[in-house]
Amino acid sequence: MKQISIKEFSQRRSDLMDQIGEDAIAIIPSAELQIRNRDAEFVFRQDSDFLYLTGFNEPEAVAVLVPGREESEYILFCREKDPKTEQWTGRMSGLVGAVENYGANDAFPIEDIDEILPGLMENRNKVFYSVGHNQDFDSQVISWVNSLRAKVRNGVQAPHEFISLDVLLHEMRLFKSPQEQELMRDAAKVSVNAHQRAMKTCKPGMMEYEIDAEYMHEFRKSGMVPAYTSIVGGGENACILHYIDNNQKLNDGDLLLIDAGAENQGYASDITRTFPVGGTFSEEQRILYQIVLDSQYAAIEMAKPGNRWIDPHDAVVRVITAGLLENGLLKGDLEELIAENKYFPFYMHKTGHWLGLDVHDVGDYKISEEWRELEPGMTLTVEPGIYVSPSDNIDKKWWNIGIRIEDDVLITETGNEVLTGALIKEIDDIESLMAS
Repeated sequence: MKQISIKEFSQRRSDLMDQIGEDAIAIIPSAELQIRNRDAEFVFRQDSDFLYLTGFNEPEAVAVLVPGREESEYILFCREKDPKTEQWTGRMSGLVGAVENYGANDAFPIEDIDEILPGLMENRNKVFYSVGHNQDFDSQVISWVNSLRAKVRNGVQAPHEFISLDVLLHEMRLFKSPQEQELMRDAAKVSVNAHQRAMKTCKPGMMEYEIDAEYMHEFRKSGMVPAYTSIVGGGENACILHYIDNNQKLNDGDLLLIDAGAENQGYASDITRTFPVGGTFSEEQRILYQIVLDSQYAAIEMAKPGNRWIDPHDAVVRVITAGLLENGLLKGDLEELIAENKYFPFYMHKTGHWLGLDVHDVGDYKISEEWRELEPGMTLTVEPGIYVSPSDNIDKKWWNIGIRIEDDVLITETGNEVLTGALIKEIDDIESLMAS
């Protein structure tokens, strides 16, 4: 199985330390175990920033970067190996594993952090730490600084500046390395297989959760997990953007909208397809589907280096508004309808988002109030849609048609690569696959 190399994790830490400088220290805590109910825990998912810098997939850990420190620049606080704990909850890396398998220069028991970390902060002017994600850990960091301030008369210098690590780290995460791109391609491939499986399986009378189960089967048999809670919405449920109940019957004549993607070692895929439950689009469904598909093609064409983040969205808005106008769902002048956002009742979200270790990944969309330019290594989704809720102003033949088509797009030196491009989306192809 492909994995991010220890060398790449080391390079990421080195790049970050170069940016923060030798008068600073960076502190990055792991995620915590989360309780589902009573004493049952959710499956552990590592904090994405921590995972990006360490590859260490255990709770109760803190990574510390101390640029220029002669003894060791990268220190990992983590759990010590404990046979009793391992018997109950699984294997642990321990201090030796943190050094040998994850590239830490040194490792200490997490229980000793209050004794050791203040000393690492001593005589460092800046602390790079993202406040606000964990209140308890925020308080712990502040207590370390205060303990140093109490020793100022002894010549101890305490940090005097706190800087959010998000700004630097999230800009790094925005640009995907070749190894990251490979993991995302693999996640996309598994997701494509899952969507094809759903199209082949779907029949009138099935329940939404039965289709959801087909996705889970495909993800898990490939050693992956869902990147987010799958949306499986039939009929009117397809018009609810984040519908996750997935518990209604699928009826002949309705469309089924599925937004689902696999996560591969933390890296997400994100695909949406919409297809007829009974295998054949109605005339109205066909018309609106083709509008959405045409708008997606126009957006993907605009997703290339030098264009702005907003350009794919603007292309979608123009195609969708023109299509709604042509078919009587909107009335008026095209330019005025666009300028006044009259399309918004039918298309109320942006055309995409960054994609990576988080399905809605980190990274600024604007720089100095201007939409940023797309650059090679950025990965985004392109996901236009049309959603027609019942309204007195709309002919009933259009009611409860919800359509979204979403693919994952990597910006390359010469244009783009549609990572999920193997998944069919033309009307005739969908109908043929479902008929088979």
